[in-house]
Amino acid sequence: MRRFALKNLVEWKNRADRKPLILNGARQVGKTWLLQEFARTEYAKTAYVVCRKNELARQIFSESFNVERIIRSLSALTNVDITPGDTLIILDEVQDIPEAIEALKYFCEEAPEYHIAVAGSLLGISMHKGVSYPVGKVNELNIYPMNFGEFLLAKGEEQAYKLLESRDFQSMNLLHEKFVDLLRQYYYVGGMPEAVQKYVTTGALQEVRRIQQEILDGYDRDFSKHAPTEQVPRIRMVWESIPSQLFKENKKFIYGALKKGGRATEFEIAIRWLVDAGLLYKVPRCTKPELPLSIYEDLSAFKMYLLDVGLLGAMVQTEPSQVLINSSIFTEYKGGVTEQYVLQQMKSKISTPIYYHKTEDSRLELDFIIQRDGALLPIEVKAGGNVRANSLSRMLQENPSLKAERYSMLPYREQEQMTNVPLYAV
Repeated sequence: MRRFALKNLVEWKNRADRKPLILNGARQVGKTWLLQEFARTEYAKTAYVVCRKNELARQIFSESFNVERIIRSLSALTNVDITPGDTLIILDEVQDIPEAIEALKYFCEEAPEYHIAVAGSLLGISMHKGVSYPVGKVNELNIYPMNFGEFLLAKGEEQAYKLLESRDFQSMNLLHEKFVDLLRQYYYVGGMPEAVQKYVTTGALQEVRRIQQEILDGYDRDFSKHAPTEQVPRIRMVWESIPSQLFKENKKFIYGALKKGGRATEFEIAIRWLVDAGLLYKVPRCTKPELPLSIYEDLSAFKMYLLDVGLLGAMVQTEPSQVLINSSIFTEYKGGVTEQYVLQQMKSKISTPIYYHKTEDSRLELDFIIQRDGALLPIEVKAGGNVRANSLSRMLQENPSLKAERYSMLPYREQEQMTNVPLYAV
């Protein structure tokens, strides 16, 4: 399969100021495959070490941070002659050996000629357990589930992908129904690489759902294994509440939906754990649609999304017919599935912070708002073709210089202050 992050890895390799690389991302999003494919295509040799339950690897990093000794030991462990420039050192599941993360500082300072990349499913959690993080001494790359473009390429829809990338909306409009059908498939399968691989090779819908459920079960085991014991029940309550929180009219996260009288102080650690693990995305509220948006961030109000739209469907056990045949799938669930998809597309393509906007009197609400090219971009998401939007219209009337984007199931259309973009072209 083709992953766009490979391009980012090649750019990292060729940087004059390259530092050791950390790949962040949830379990099962494809970090290991990416590093191994990168090594296969860009390097002559690979020194690959799985740190999980590896006592020899633990000994290598627990003795000292002498880089020459570490490299010699890794060569012995992997039976690979590690040489600068043509060997990629990969440390996988590195969160199990915190000293290996700390050692990256010394690779940066004392041996920058060596190429080393590390990955771990719970690195974000490890950072809160006293690990001496090599601040300023590493490069980082966030890995997300496969986005819609990667899904199209996996299915062999090369021309459809090229058309989307060309932004030739006139031609796109002629193939509107084809793209809608492909989007339906993505809503069901999502972007977890194993589920996508199974779907494109077999088309077996129930097998896809089985894989998604296995991934969800694995996350649940992680709660018990890696989270603080006293937080596990709260983590499960937050995790299991996300679909119902997304499928209500007001998608602001409500603590009272977890338990009667629920408060932020009771669940904030659980939420942080899930966000740090890469399993949830947190979109804070912006109180005022003005630049810079960070100044107007409201830390007490936010929306929560899962990492993958396919996993969201698996959590609520949507039937294949509901997604692939039923024409109301885009409008059911109060647009929660559609917002999940749009947020997922945005996370995979931009690094700028993502907010939503709502006024104190609740008269005005925007699904998302970001900074793009130094300008404010309000974004409205509509699950179907009904695009009447009093909130956005009012904002544009009050701000004549503002341009907005609306994502819906309608074909592309340019208006004076708004660009209507079909959901499949987000």
